Amino acid sequence: MLIYPLFISDQDDEEALIPSLPGQYRRGINKTMAYVETLVRKGLRSVMLFGVPVRPGVKDALGTAADDPEGPVIRSIRAIRQRFPQLFICADVCLCEYTSHGHCGILRDDGSLNNQLSVDRISDVAIAYALAGAHCVAPSDMNDGRIRAIKLKLIEEGIAHKTVLMSYSAKFSGCLYGPFRDAAGSAPSFGDRKCYQLPPGGRGLARRAIVRDIGEGADIIMVKPASQYLDIISDAKELGKDMPVAAYQVSGEFAMIHAAAKSGVFDLKQMAFESTEGILRAGATIVISYFTPDFLDWLST
Repeated sequence: MLIYPLFISDQDDEEALIPSLPGQYRRGINKTMAYVETLVRKGLRSVMLFGVPVRPGVKDALGTAADDPEGPVIRSIRAIRQRFPQLFICADVCLCEYTSHGHCGILRDDGSLNNQLSVDRISDVAIAYALAGAHCVAPSDMNDGRIRAIKLKLIEEGIAHKTVLMSYSAKFSGCLYGPFRDAAGSAPSFGDRKCYQLPPGGRGLARRAIVRDIGEGADIIMVKPASQYLDIISDAKELGKDMPVAAYQVSGEFAMIHAAAKSGVFDLKQMAFESTEGILRAGATIVISYFTPDFLDWLST
């Protein structure tokens, strides 16, 4: 299964090219709906929504715009559910796009992350997306305990049976997220995310996080990035034997493939397939990929 990431602006008619992410755009809801219609006609089955507030003054320390009923994600969930009922809608759940500081949670006065307040806030956002109609909520913040908190609130709301909980269980810090942060405007204003994302060499930490999230009620385990962490994808398949495993081929991976193809190192289409086949071979059953529109074209000819 392929899932296509969509960056949705709070400017309804915006359509802005993302320079560091070849061929990808940040779109307002009106442009998004028109574009999704063209992809659905080609066979698109699933999307992942990322809200991008660009209006001045929207961001604050608590990320209050994340679950605004008139914000880009909730409006898009409702519109897509109504117009394209066949689409499986995933909603990324994080605060970094909505906080004034760009971190994935609520901060203490000293700038460190307050895990409990962050988990409370993230779980509230997840429930808002689920109640709006998202088939799947995917918390990407990496705060400890957020899967359990979200699962309990889904049960409390009576919607756990119809909401898939996809956990970014093994999300590694590193240098492959640059184009995404350009697209989403989510780069931290100070420091980095190494204190709550996994170190690149942290296989043991990743395995522990996967086991923890399975125990807390995750329905799908995700590994991110993908190509540099094929061993972790394999580990996730082993640890969650009967669970779907998702892998996110992130913006930096996508941009590198495009850059190398542009310079003549290899053919873009061949490498897009080869890299994705490697991810699937490692054990992923779901791939979140910016190549999804290309695959829809390539596989139809």
